[in-house]
Amino acid sequence: MAGNGPMKEAWIKAGDLPLYTRILGDRSAGVPVVLVHGIGVAGRLMLPLGERLSASRQVYVPDLPGFGKSPGPRRALGVPGLAGCLAAWARSAGLRRAAFLGNSFGCQVAVELAVRHPGLAYRLVLQAPTMDPAARSCVRQVARWLKDLPGERASQAPLSLADYRSCGLRRLLATFRCALRDPIEEKLPRVRAPVLVVRGAADPIVPRRWAERAAGLPPNGRLLTLSGAPHALVYARPDELARAILPFLRE
Repeated sequence: MAGNGPMKEAWIKAGDLPLYTRILGDRSAGVPVVLVHGIGVAGRLMLPLGERLSASRQVYVPDLPGFGKSPGPRRALGVPGLAGCLAAWARSAGLRRAAFLGNSFGCQVAVELAVRHPGLAYRLVLQAPTMDPAARSCVRQVARWLKDLPGERASQAPLSLADYRSCGLRRLLATFRCALRDPIEEKLPRVRAPVLVVRGAADPIVPRRWAERAAGLPPNGRLLTLSGAPHALVYARPDELARAILPFLRE
């Protein structure tokens, strides 16, 4: 599934903060998609999926404030702050409405945005949404993360480690604490947009019971499971994931 044209790079303002943004595909093709990366990492881990999706629509891949190439405030932003920045960035980018696809912690940001700015969120794809309320502790989340590592692509590790170093330990830990406190299960019932939860069947971070619950909370939610797949489908299984979600995006 080839992309449509070369990737463009831009700095797009979110209030006073410029966000480094990758743009793929043709804006005239369908409703655009915004890919929202997970905790500590940057948008480049979303590019394998973005390249596949750009064959049929325009795709935006921003680095959230304080991650990747985007500068951030000295104090790490929580979920509401990041969602507010993402909404401001979307306005600056000229996006009146878009589909938002989050991976892991990016799902929490996307859900917050959809609740606060319902007119902006056309559809939500939540790929491996955190945090499972049954394991809302640092110890349990780290244990699940370590269990997931062998199932991910080997090439992901050096990219993730470089991104963790770039954002810094203080910001990484502060954002992680905010993620643990964020009650995504209380927000999902308030999402008006159609929601597709996508889980890898071999993902220990997002067990089946939590994925089923997350998909059942929104008024218009559904669940899709990819067999044998790990947590970061956006990087590990981009072709399979793109084929699975495109029908939902086209509805």
